[in-house]
Amino acid sequence: MTSITKAACIGGGVIGGGWIARFLLAGIDVAVFDPHPEAKRIVAEVMANAERAYAMLTGAPLPARGTLVFCETLEEAVSDADWIQESVPERLDLKRGVLNKIDAAAKPDALIGSSTSGLLPTDLQRDMQHPERLFVAHPYNPVYLLPLVEIVGGEKTSPETIKAAIDRLGPIGMKGVHIAREIEAFVGDRLLEALWREALWLIKDDICTVETLDDVIRYSFGLRWAQMGLFQTYRIAGGEAGMRHFLAQFGPCLQWPWTKLTDVVDLDDALVEKIGQQSDEQANGLSIRELERIRDENLVGILQSLKGGNGGEGWGAGKLLKDFEQSLWAKGSVASEPDLSRPLRLVDTKVSPAWVDYNGHMTEHRYLQVFGDTTDALLRLIGVDLAYVEAGHSYYTVETHIRHIGEAKLGQAIHATCQVLSTDDKRLHVFHTIHDTATGDTIATAEQMLLHVNSAAGKTVAAPTDILAKLRPIADAHAALAAPDGAGRQVGQKK
Repeated sequence: MTSITKAACIGGGVIGGGWIARFLLAGIDVAVFDPHPEAKRIVAEVMANAERAYAMLTGAPLPARGTLVFCETLEEAVSDADWIQESVPERLDLKRGVLNKIDAAAKPDALIGSSTSGLLPTDLQRDMQHPERLFVAHPYNPVYLLPLVEIVGGEKTSPETIKAAIDRLGPIGMKGVHIAREIEAFVGDRLLEALWREALWLIKDDICTVETLDDVIRYSFGLRWAQMGLFQTYRIAGGEAGMRHFLAQFGPCLQWPWTKLTDVVDLDDALVEKIGQQSDEQANGLSIRELERIRDENLVGILQSLKGGNGGEGWGAGKLLKDFEQSLWAKGSVASEPDLSRPLRLVDTKVSPAWVDYNGHMTEHRYLQVFGDTTDALLRLIGVDLAYVEAGHSYYTVETHIRHIGEAKLGQAIHATCQVLSTDDKRLHVFHTIHDTATGDTIATAEQMLLHVNSAAGKTVAAPTDILAKLRPIADAHAALAAPDGAGRQVGQKK
């Protein structure tokens, strides 16, 4: 799968800033052109939120952050980029002019995507010299967390461009979906517009307030949509007979005059003020940046939950996250020459919303998850990676003793270290410690014994010489370290 090597972002507002963050956190260098006097500040704030969200989203080793450069001209920004994302305001004349400039300055094989939420790509590419490489790449906010991108080609867009665009989104954790025919507002915004129009009528007619309407969505069908969409949800609603029964039962009611979907509400000053006042009350003093952070935490929690769905295989956007993490683990590695004079620092993460209990503290099984991630990182260091496991061998944990010494809380930066206590041909004895990254204080420890196994045969076997050759130098170096406090303890033992 071909990856993006350098990106250019023309426009750095809400959507453009989200694209910048998505690229940078995927390790891609980004050149930005935005004449707005506050562009650098806006992008920096979006980037701060994105980094905070990613720290909660995944413990997989992210690549080194890409380099961000603000350019004085559009031409400078796009000159050597292989993916150029235009995110200027939604005006056809403005976008067309910007895209024509990009087309003239970009290298021949560069892909050019427009973040438009409704303009037709055929109209956008009208005056371009190389219209075959222009496509709509319509994302959803926040771009750095929501993975979907609607890919829409115009009359002159080549099939090769569509395929290349979708292929390049996978390595940055996004899912490109090809919209087969161009249509104003594409698919997602068409659905949202229908819901939005009906919602405005419900507020105008005093059926409910904006907060009640949002509660109806977020406490009911919004939860279903987040994991199964519309049609699959209704397939279940049809019972054992499935979708055909559902359509037969509920299809006729579509003719009933329930909704005002075909009527456009008059957004006069009174209605605007009414909605604005109710929205202010609903926000309850929270700023936009605070609401963004709350939104991100909630999205991370949902994505994490979906990652564990379908028997651990992942479901929907969670499966996409799981696959993205596996690619990060496959590419990521600990330094080739780790510092053996101290316990190995193998995991750095933050306590995500999905990890905490009713006290706001990290739940017990998440401690085990971090310790497991630490063991996995050690195993990758000695060559027991995904390919090794798929070939039929691994180390299995057969005993664990965890001590809870402090408390890990929501959003807290933590890291885990590993000290190898002993090893032989079949056994690996380790001691892990979770630290508060800010203070260095010990939060928890875990002592574990692992056995090398032939997973297909289901029995313990000696590890191969190449694995032991990488493991023994670590064990020998760590043998010179002081025994960690708590090693060898059993449950209930007095201090």
